[in-house]
Amino acid sequence: MARIDLRGDALPEGPALRDLLPRADFDVSAALEKVRPICEAVHHRGDAALIDYAEKFDGVRLESVRVPAQALADALEQLDPDVRAALEESIRRTRLVHREQRRTTHTTQVVPGGSVTEKWVPVDRVGLYAPGGRSVYPSSVIMNAVPAQEAGVPSMALASPAQKEFGGLPHPTILAACALLGIDEVYAAGGATAVAMFAHGTESCPAAGMVTGPGNIWVAAAKRYFTGRIGIDAEAGPTEIAVLADDTADPAHIAADLISQAEHDPLAAAVLVTDSPALADAVEKELEPQIAATKHIGDRIVPALSGRQSAIVLVDDVEAGLKVVDAYGAEHLEIQTADAAAVADRVRNAGAIFVGPWAPVSLGDYAAGSNHVLPTGGCACHSSGLSVQSFLRGIHIVDYTKDALADVAHHVVTLAEAEDLPAHGAAVKARFVGDEQMSRGWKVPEGK
Repeated sequence: MARIDLRGDALPEGPALRDLLPRADFDVSAALEKVRPICEAVHHRGDAALIDYAEKFDGVRLESVRVPAQALADALEQLDPDVRAALEESIRRTRLVHREQRRTTHTTQVVPGGSVTEKWVPVDRVGLYAPGGRSVYPSSVIMNAVPAQEAGVPSMALASPAQKEFGGLPHPTILAACALLGIDEVYAAGGATAVAMFAHGTESCPAAGMVTGPGNIWVAAAKRYFTGRIGIDAEAGPTEIAVLADDTADPAHIAADLISQAEHDPLAAAVLVTDSPALADAVEKELEPQIAATKHIGDRIVPALSGRQSAIVLVDDVEAGLKVVDAYGAEHLEIQTADAAAVADRVRNAGAIFVGPWAPVSLGDYAAGSNHVLPTGGCACHSSGLSVQSFLRGIHIVDYTKDALADVAHHVVTLAEAEDLPAHGAAVKARFVGDEQMSRGWKVPEGK
């Protein structure tokens, strides 16, 4: 892994510090023009376009885009019992955490006779996406579906790429996860075609108001293409792990955690931030045998760890390390330092924080109860991961009596005139034409 030495000099602030840190090349803008004709074809040709693109991209000619109900039942029946038990426990824990995120209607009595109520309404229909390229992600089905269900979304569907080896169906473990969650509307569609299907709707799939779920650059580009037409969770980029560690950390743990994210994709980012050169050396020494003992070495892990997006960053102390990881804004941030909980409490920018040696990112991927659909590419500096809140809209309900409006009417008129929007003020005045009570404190501007 490359090394970036930030010791000695004062660290720059903000963007200047971010520019010194490694990051994957992920040009969504360039991909946008390539997905445009795909999205338009789905718009105009519907299911026929989805079938043609499945043949082109996935190598299988579909009879139907929608997955038959029997295929879902069969997948669950044939699921390995250990995998089923693990999925059920993941669902249970994820549901526990997300159920606590539910929002409740709240009314604020602003003045006597004047109130503002905020009620929370789920989106009407959401399209969930589960990737199916280099790996299969039933865990992503859980992470998308559970918060949507806990938010009370009344209609949801899931799309995942067609798999040639399974007769054009999505991977059976994906189907089994859907069955466990009670999702019976599933489509064999991948990448930009899936997003376009949800955005426009087709003969078999009604349009959705929102699309969520991780994916490759084509999914991200399609989400950008449809922004404004649909709501999205994020334009997810390659996965990232950053580890802030000092000399109390176990180098074997850190090496294993860096590798665990590198095995996702050759663009995956693995960053170690430490004030201990000895730890950095020990981690590098640990990487070699651990990489040799695993899978996906040449096509994912080695390119990811040796790529420009990964590095060991040396800093003067943990305080400097905190500045670095806050500037980086990692999707996943591990804190492996002395008094890790106190250090973690000071972090401001991260998708999810994993505290101490017994909370690896892998735990969060599957069974911590947290959500693993998280902001990437530094977006953790301004955005959150997927949650129940992602699927809810807050609506303000304003309820004022005549007296309550009269009491504040002169302020409304004054501000309307200050903004040169006299009709705004007139909309209030119209309610009190000839009303004596408005004489108190009401100053009609000259010439009006």
